[in-house]
Amino acid sequence: MNLFGKPAKVLLLLLISGSTYAQQQNTVTVHAGQGKTTISKYIYSHFAEHLGRCIYGGFYVGDTSKIPNTAGVRNDIVAALKKMKIPSLRWPGGCFADTYHWKDGIGPKDKRPSIVNKWWGGVTEDNSFGTHDFLNMCELLGTDPYLAGNIGSGTVQELADWVQYVGSDNKNPMSNLRRENGRDKPWDVRFWGVGNEAWGCGGNMTPEYYANEFKKYATFMTGDKLFRIASGANSADYHWTETLMKTIPGHLMEGVALHHYSVIEWNKKGPAVKFTDEQYFRTMKSALFMEELVTKHSAIMDKYDPQKKIALVVDEWGGWYDVEDGTNPGFLYQQNTMRDALIAGVTLNIFNNHADRVRMANLAQAINVLQAVILTDKEKMVLTPTYHIMEMYNVHQDATLLPVEVNTKDYVFGNEKLPAVSVSASVDKAGVAHITLTNIDPKNAQDIDITLDGLAFKGVTGRILTSKSLQDHNTFAVPDKLKPAAFKDASVKGGKLKVKLPPISIVVLKLKK
Repeated sequence: MNLFGKPAKVLLLLLISGSTYAQQQNTVTVHAGQGKTTISKYIYSHFAEHLGRCIYGGFYVGDTSKIPNTAGVRNDIVAALKKMKIPSLRWPGGCFADTYHWKDGIGPKDKRPSIVNKWWGGVTEDNSFGTHDFLNMCELLGTDPYLAGNIGSGTVQELADWVQYVGSDNKNPMSNLRRENGRDKPWDVRFWGVGNEAWGCGGNMTPEYYANEFKKYATFMTGDKLFRIASGANSADYHWTETLMKTIPGHLMEGVALHHYSVIEWNKKGPAVKFTDEQYFRTMKSALFMEELVTKHSAIMDKYDPQKKIALVVDEWGGWYDVEDGTNPGFLYQQNTMRDALIAGVTLNIFNNHADRVRMANLAQAINVLQAVILTDKEKMVLTPTYHIMEMYNVHQDATLLPVEVNTKDYVFGNEKLPAVSVSASVDKAGVAHITLTNIDPKNAQDIDITLDGLAFKGVTGRILTSKSLQDHNTFAVPDKLKPAAFKDASVKGGKLKVKLPPISIVVLKLKK
């Protein structure tokens, strides 16, 4: 089943080679007449794990809190995420998913057993936020839930029962139990993860073993239009993807996951704010590696699925650094700087340009964890630079991808170099075209000539997120240091766009018809 529309080949000449980056000018050609592929809105999805203060103290404060809430979910967070347009939210993990038993989180809250979160800080949780709480919150947000099932410590019956509990309208033991717990009609849950990181915390399985487990679990997951997502590769483990694609029949699997974080070194990740120029370069090199990963995993999938019916689902991505001083190491709380905004900008451009195969992606994570879009401190809330990029880029959601050719100058550090400019473009259902551009060079502005092949336009407006320093960030004391502003350095000359991108900047252009 191809849930997201007709796939199409995308033309992207943003190649990681010295010959491409040695150009003396930045040029972009947007092929407006070649648009065929829809950029799925689900590329702009998010992730909420029982990890640190993402759920408790983040989304959920309880219905007795003085912080304004609806059934315990913070109203200010709901409003912020609705503005950002969050199409899907993954829960309850992550590593937590394969130790989570969903029946512990239903029924009267005072009767629910407490559990120890073995993965993240060893804290005790009371299960006050469970299936009903999450799915009702998704309805508040206007977002599609993505449930990650437990195959590491769970059973086939347990996952099959969860599918029936949330999705069946027939009379059966699970739907009857749901009604007893206060929900008459089922929720609309299409997206299901069949385990998480089966190569690691999900069971330390081989791909061959996991493929057989997946087939067994998927066989007993019954319901209308289920979108079953296999636990996919860790970054460049192409053998994992190959094994799943050649072993699992297409009628049992709608998506294959991929996880990749922008990390300098796993054992020495570096600080979130006080990072060096070298650490910045290494982080951006890791972020741009997503282009190679998506290309190579997609090529493997093409061998077994040339019609591109199965989606590549990058359901964990983002920057990962050392935790902030004085915080629980297991809570993965980190600040969010201009560097993170640039990671988001280049990564989303990569996903857009590969929308023929990438049809869902989930930033890790939504609140107070890793590359969060929102940080909270009791009643206080701050929107991060990453939030603003996700909000600015939402113009691409469900728009038609316009293929781009990009020649870019280099961002040079020592003897290494990266492409300075990243681009993607689309046209929405109203015929309005948008172009998103990032300049990751911390010192040099980029003058760009943009040719629009097959698209007539009369003018251009834009928005920009930039700052003087890569280390700049929003705080609870100064929450609006980084926020989008009107962009004035784009003009129309001779039928072309002339754009000047400041150093470390992300721009969204809107073309006037």
